[in-house]
Amino acid sequence: MLNRQGRPTTPGAGAESDHPTFTGNRALQQEEPLIFEFGRTDVTGVDLEEPAPVADRLGGLARKEAIGLPGLSEPEAMRHYVRLSQKNYGIDTGLFPLGSCTMKHNPRLNERMARLPGFADIHPLQPASTVQGALALMDELAHWLKELTGMPAVTLSPKAGAHGELAGMAAIKAAIAARGETATRKVVLVPDSAHGTNPATAALIGFTVKAVPAREDGTVDPAEVAKLAGPDTAAIMLTNPNTCGLFERDVVEIARVIHEAGGYFYCDGANFNAIVGKARPGDLGVDAMHINLHKTFSTPHGGGGPGAGPVVLSDRLAAFAPLPYVRLDDGRFSLVEHAAASDQSPLGRLTAFHGQMGMFVRALAFMLSHGADGLKQASEDAVLNANYVRACLADLMSLPFGNRACMHEVLFDDAWLKGTGVTTLDFAKAMIDEGYHPMTVYFPLVVHGAMLIEPTESESKASLDLFIATLRDLAFAVRDGDTARFTGAPYHAPRRRLDETRAARQPVLRWTAPAPVAEAAE
Repeated sequence: MLNRQGRPTTPGAGAESDHPTFTGNRALQQEEPLIFEFGRTDVTGVDLEEPAPVADRLGGLARKEAIGLPGLSEPEAMRHYVRLSQKNYGIDTGLFPLGSCTMKHNPRLNERMARLPGFADIHPLQPASTVQGALALMDELAHWLKELTGMPAVTLSPKAGAHGELAGMAAIKAAIAARGETATRKVVLVPDSAHGTNPATAALIGFTVKAVPAREDGTVDPAEVAKLAGPDTAAIMLTNPNTCGLFERDVVEIARVIHEAGGYFYCDGANFNAIVGKARPGDLGVDAMHINLHKTFSTPHGGGGPGAGPVVLSDRLAAFAPLPYVRLDDGRFSLVEHAAASDQSPLGRLTAFHGQMGMFVRALAFMLSHGADGLKQASEDAVLNANYVRACLADLMSLPFGNRACMHEVLFDDAWLKGTGVTTLDFAKAMIDEGYHPMTVYFPLVVHGAMLIEPTESESKASLDLFIATLRDLAFAVRDGDTARFTGAPYHAPRRRLDETRAARQPVLRWTAPAPVAEAAE
């Protein structure tokens, strides 16, 4: 007989795995092999007739070897992808506490609206006369964004938050050029706690970046900004609320200092979901701000393709909004797509088409279903939930800036783990065993061993209570010296902990067949 041995359900656990099974499955938790491991490269899952001969136009570029793709039947292909989907953790699975990423629930109403044929099946090259409804939706979305931010202009075409940053900073660069100050205004001030895309965007389009240190309470001191601001200052890029989950209380003074120096105020709008309906960036002195529709207005991250990062602009920058934009003339909507047809001096185009229609539909559906008062309540609930988490964990986990009110996310550090033998990463891996995706760890970089938690407004009190009780249980386990619960975690995930450094530096991106193993004699 063959010498067979079942694989443990948690590969890597070896003999320590409890009750190993022959298949490696644990009831409905399936041990999914790689598609190359069960699909044969010499067969195909479909029957195709031999194609008629055609002229070979590939010349010497024709493939000389077999393509090597595994052939699967339809049931095998379906099961493969269904099983893979069951290994994913998503907002539909449970609470997603990633700080700075705002993984909130995406209402199914939004999805249904985005799939309406009049929105889902249109093409960007259709005549404007055939897409009046879509253009009207874009116009109404733009109106809401301008009203909520207190800004007079908006561009919808950027495909993501970082792309929006590029649009806003490019508008600032164009405005500086129009003033004839390109040679002198080359410096962009960026706080230490900023998202990494901020300095990257500024550097990408030719600015020099200067860091602005945070004061002890985690916020930016306008006096420090004043020291750095001068005739060479092009802009400041400030996130408010900031990445430490704190509102920049001196934002109006910071804006005044930058404007007096002749620069522009770019606000990273990643955390706009904490202040919608409570404060308008335009009233705070902001000149440009991108809005992550997936963070604030519930559209999915990426949306199955490009995301959406609209940018709102102040009067000082409105003339430099990139093309295209929607215009209403005599009751008909049109897209202004060429500088010659524009009544302003636009920056030009940043992308081939007009944005991601599905994301626009989802965002406006969220706005209309909530209304202005509902959006305000969503912001208040997001802040309330984060502070509830803070208040319930502050006696066990350390807060780098003191036990004070936060905004939409609460930031812990690893001071409470000192001397325990447990690291931030260990704690995060143990959360996987408890059925939770870990919070954001080691970011922002200004806090050692950071653990950034953002529950969003989506979670009920019952959901938060279970999450809090889980973290408290883990924290007590740390205090009790149960280090094995953490340093070996996760134990119950389909795969054990990876060597993340090696995986990043020496990734294996191509599957290769293992050497054949001889069967043992009976």
